[in-house]
Amino acid sequence: MDKTIINIFIIVLVIGCVLHAQIVDLIIKGSNTVNAKLYSMQGEKTFFVDSIKSTTKDQFNYSFDPTKHHSGIYRLSLSNNKWIDFVYDNEEINIKTTANNIFDSLVINRSESNKLFYSFIKLNKAYKTKTELLQLILARYPKDDNYYKTTQQKLVQLQKEYLEFVNNESQKNTASFIAKYIKSSQLPVVDITLPVDKQLASLKSRSLDKVDFNNAELIYSDAFTNKTIEYLTYYRNPQLPKELLEKEFMVAVDTILNKAKVHQLVYQHIVDYLIDGFKKFGFDKIIDYIVDNYVIKDDLCLDEKTEGMIQKRIDQAKYFKIGSTVPDIILPDSSDNLITLNEIKTDKTLVIFYASWCPHCKETLPQIFALYKKQIEKKFEVYAISLDNKRKDWLSFINANCPNWINVCDLKGWDGKAANDYYIYATPTMFLLDKDKKILAKPTVFEEVKRALAQ
Repeated sequence: MDKTIINIFIIVLVIGCVLHAQIVDLIIKGSNTVNAKLYSMQGEKTFFVDSIKSTTKDQFNYSFDPTKHHSGIYRLSLSNNKWIDFVYDNEEINIKTTANNIFDSLVINRSESNKLFYSFIKLNKAYKTKTELLQLILARYPKDDNYYKTTQQKLVQLQKEYLEFVNNESQKNTASFIAKYIKSSQLPVVDITLPVDKQLASLKSRSLDKVDFNNAELIYSDAFTNKTIEYLTYYRNPQLPKELLEKEFMVAVDTILNKAKVHQLVYQHIVDYLIDGFKKFGFDKIIDYIVDNYVIKDDLCLDEKTEGMIQKRIDQAKYFKIGSTVPDIILPDSSDNLITLNEIKTDKTLVIFYASWCPHCKETLPQIFALYKKQIEKKFEVYAISLDNKRKDWLSFINANCPNWINVCDLKGWDGKAANDYYIYATPTMFLLDKDKKILAKPTVFEEVKRALAQ
């Protein structure tokens, strides 16, 4: 047989062996279900892959095709609100566990990657708990005491054992997904000889050094999202007022995203996560910061759900910049007289979109009204647009909080023309305009309103 043909045959045979379908065999005793769903994990989000029926009682099989399925973390979700996570890393998998105690009763009969994965999870949990306790002792115990030295030695030993696993034991096959995952997901090891304040500074400057932001494969796991939330905790200070805490988080966001920019998909993945997370905790100013400085500036394509959630933010940031002329507004006041924004002749006009049910509006509008009443000579007017749907709620609010400036409402809520023209996504939203109806400022809190009016 011709040598070339033999070589081709060998190559085809090798490729065929490498790319053959791998069977995932999960046995979950006591699952009491025949139906399950397979999901792919991306950070805190899950994406449906397929439905699976048990082949025999409590046994679920699935055939992974390396040409169709990516490596990463997957989740088998049972119908009784239980699930098991596993790593698909181009190898066959056999895992047994019990439904009542999935994690602790786990037995991995086949799959080196999953053995490493679950060893890493357990090691991380133990390492974090033990090091925090030991560091607490070191922070309070006299340094010249023998117990201090014993504790210090114990902590150093823990760090050594941890690094041995993440840098050596888990890296025997550096091309595997699990090796890359563990290397990027490892917890930071701090130099315990540093003072506490310098340890925090070290974490801020070095804790992201091991994260491979250039590896898009890690999107199919919690590696980037876990490291992101871990890094943000170094900037969290419950003693700070919200305004200062937001500034601290913005510093952290800049560090994370500037590192993530090395790969567009990773960059977008982390931006999605940050926006979603800050939305849950009500940090709207940070979301605006991310939208202005990253989403718009770098023209990012976000997850469809995230983009839908913040599209009005993006549009408002794009079209309502400082110096832009705003669209005219013509709305009825409480006597049904149409009031036109462009006909207001004061040097400055503060446009406020608010609602009677908005907690921040209930706090902010009375403060602005007090400032409004103090004017000896009217230098600014307020054009306050309610997003209420019920006339009774609107009238009750203005009578109690701000009766004497311009109050208008079309009772269409978020669907009104003005709300859509201005891409309103939150209340209160404010625009300070000059006499030509150009934007001077976009204050978000009373102190910013006060400063902008004083300029």
